[in-house]
Amino acid sequence: MITTFSAASSLESLLGQEAQSLLTYKAKVSKDLLHLPGTDFVERIFLNSDRNSQVLRSLQQLYSTGRLANTGYLSILPVDQGIEHSAATSFAPNPIYFDPENIIKLALEGGCNSVATTLGVLGMVSRKYALSYFMLYKMFIYQS
Repeated sequence: MITTFSAASSLESLLGQEAQSLLTYKAKVSKDLLHLPGTDFVERIFLNSDRNSQVLRSLQQLYSTGRLANTGYLSILPVDQGIEHSAATSFAPNPIYFDPENIIKLALEGGCNSVATTLGVLGMVSRKYALSYFMLYKMFIYQS
């Protein structure tokens, strides 16, 4: 005996008692007010801002790399290597990531648009990867 379920009834069963309210929900904000991602995201959103052309070019480069290139979405790998937390907490299970170059390789293999990390990591790998990969400096400001 073959049993088939329609997508709607299967979804309703997954949502349980809240199915009706979730499936008939109407947003309180008009979709016309949303800045949706797209291939022209940087131009559409930042063109009329006070950002200089170098910043706009860098934003466009950032949005034009990785597996999400030119979609209006970003995937950034954030790594702090012991500044905010102990590096051992993050990397003890995978000690190869104590090596800054492996962090960049991980971001590249994952198709990330960029990696955000500390000045020390960037300093170790910038000559090798700066021309082929977008990197963000993760600056920490501590207030007492």
